[in-house]
Amino acid sequence: MLDKSEKSELQTQELRKFDAMANEWWDPAGKFKHVLAFNAARLAVIRDMLVQHFQLDPARAEPLHGLRILDVGCGGGLLSEPLAQLGATVTAIDGSAVSIQMAKAHAKQSGVQVDYRHNLVEELLAQGMKPFDVVLNTEVIEHVQDQQGLIDTCCQLCKDDGLFVMATLNRTWKSWLFGIIGAEYVLRLLPRGTHDWRFFVTPAEFAAMLKLHGFRALEPVGLTFNPFTKRWRTSSDTRVNYLLAAVK
Repeated sequence: MLDKSEKSELQTQELRKFDAMANEWWDPAGKFKHVLAFNAARLAVIRDMLVQHFQLDPARAEPLHGLRILDVGCGGGLLSEPLAQLGATVTAIDGSAVSIQMAKAHAKQSGVQVDYRHNLVEELLAQGMKPFDVVLNTEVIEHVQDQQGLIDTCCQLCKDDGLFVMATLNRTWKSWLFGIIGAEYVLRLLPRGTHDWRFFVTPAEFAAMLKLHGFRALEPVGLTFNPFTKRWRTSSDTRVNYLLAAVK
């Protein structure tokens, strides 16, 4: 069992790791080009989830107009920007100051309005932030030691009848083989050491953590990567990457 200082040190190491990666996130020809492709597939799933849950018109130029979205652990803004372009009012937070600075710079270049903040989610709650229609927690929980604490805080920032959307890697033998060995060591889609398999979360574990706050988990959606075409697609296979939405 890790003590408080050890947890703090591990969290600091995680933030330093993403500080080093941040400047390359938006480069379409850089080493994170496959992450950008993954993000596009993930964004399509999230957009469809929001349109369906809030009964929006997908044919509108800005189908997400009127929704307040919190993007927890936004990184360089890969989801925040396109969601704002779809009409949402987006508040995006991250523990990495470098990531927030880069996200702000890119949003300024793109002419997109996003409220970027260098905050942890518990700090936002302490500030008395009004609950959001949508809370996103994507590719974050697998880098956090106090996973239940993160879920607890995010649930408090989501409105009744709102949508809490999470994305992570399942803790299975396939995720270890493809998500770590394949992605980090063979295909080099991510830097080595990006993930620790022990912190991957199963859909059942997510559902149990959410149930404590009266949230009902919906059916998870898998995302699979074809190493030959270099493309991502949605799938019923949730053994590696998946998204899970929950409603209160």
